Amino acid sequence: MLASRASTAVRHSSRIARTFTTVVDTAGVKVAAVDNGQPTSAVTFLVKAGSRFESKPGVAHALKNFAYKSTEKRSALVTVREAELYGGVLSSSLSREHLALTAEFLRGDAEYFVDVLASFIASARYTRHEFTEYVLPVVEAESTAASADPATKALEVAHTLAFRSGLGSSLFASSHPSFTSEDIKTFAASAFSSGNIAVLGTGIDQATLSKLVEKSLGKLGSTEPAAAAPSSKYYGGETRLESTDGPQTVFIGFGTSGAPSADLAALAAHISPEPAVKWSQGTSSLAAAIPAGTSVKSVYLPYSDATLFGLLIQGKTGADVKEAGKAAVAALKAGVKDAAEVKKAVAKAKFNVASSFETSEGLVALLGSKVLAGSDASIESALSSFDKVNASSISAAASSLVKGKPTFVAIGDVKSLPYSDELGL
Repeated sequence: MLASRASTAVRHSSRIARTFTTVVDTAGVKVAAVDNGQPTSAVTFLVKAGSRFESKPGVAHALKNFAYKSTEKRSALVTVREAELYGGVLSSSLSREHLALTAEFLRGDAEYFVDVLASFIASARYTRHEFTEYVLPVVEAESTAASADPATKALEVAHTLAFRSGLGSSLFASSHPSFTSEDIKTFAASAFSSGNIAVLGTGIDQATLSKLVEKSLGKLGSTEPAAAAPSSKYYGGETRLESTDGPQTVFIGFGTSGAPSADLAALAAHISPEPAVKWSQGTSSLAAAIPAGTSVKSVYLPYSDATLFGLLIQGKTGADVKEAGKAAVAALKAGVKDAAEVKKAVAKAKFNVASSFETSEGLVALLGSKVLAGSDASIESALSSFDKVNASSISAAASSLVKGKPTFVAIGDVKSLPYSDELGL
């Protein structure tokens, strides 16, 4: 019965996705939308302005926080007041590859909110006083919070070790950034070109969204596009950082170059000890081997031309982290042994993909790069990539990973935390 419900949910996601497969070129901007008849709509302007493309360290982080400030059409205060009158929500987020500007609103209010998003792209003013009074304090606060969280800090350091430049660039500016509002403006001018932008909509008709985009961004095509970032290369490395904040933390990672792999997604799902029922223990061998009070999370971070795969381990003591780390490495090396494990891993991986479609953030992460490239952007195609996954392919992917140089980060009491070779690497 449960299997029947799961397969029905996947089929339903596939049927929805068929209306999202068409990517049209409007004023040089890729546009894709799906309308399932929901009472609210969401539109995201996705820009290739992530940290891997930034001209100076931290400018992408600052650009994210300049969103919805003064433009030629509106002041920041007017934008806030009008958005509240419409009952909508404006947000911005940053990844290593994309800056996402999102508006969520009641159905029928798309014209206003698309114009708000487009105004920032086309005519943001980047005033010095807004940079000093509003943008910089938020940038510094977010950077400070990130550095105080061992899990976030571990992943940031891991990216730097794994990829050095490009994808190795941090999502966060330093606590005392050296860039100016002019640096942010220059970066935005290079990034905000028609070839670097895609527009994704949910709860809105494709033709309607295309007309609104053409109306608001019709003159953007003359902007010079930013130079392409160099292809990512994986290096790996090890570092240890003393810290008294939060739990003892270790990240064990490996990287690959090239397109995302369904085998790695399934491997991440297989290794994850997270149970299907809250407050229960998972059935994997790793779940049973983790000391009480210690957590192990599988990390699968696919990018357009590389992937960072790993295990984030946190516990009260270095000894607990070491024990969990040994078990995690053993589980990774073991791969998948039988058909039942493969079936469970693939089902979990498919669910992770399908559930991403339910949120704007997940939709952007899953389909954003495909829409920008003008390729098939359906959930159906993403799910079908698991059709060829089997025990041999998952085990081969695991074996290929562990043969490479690991990315190892230890944060906390470095005297008690293990070294990579003590975990079997």
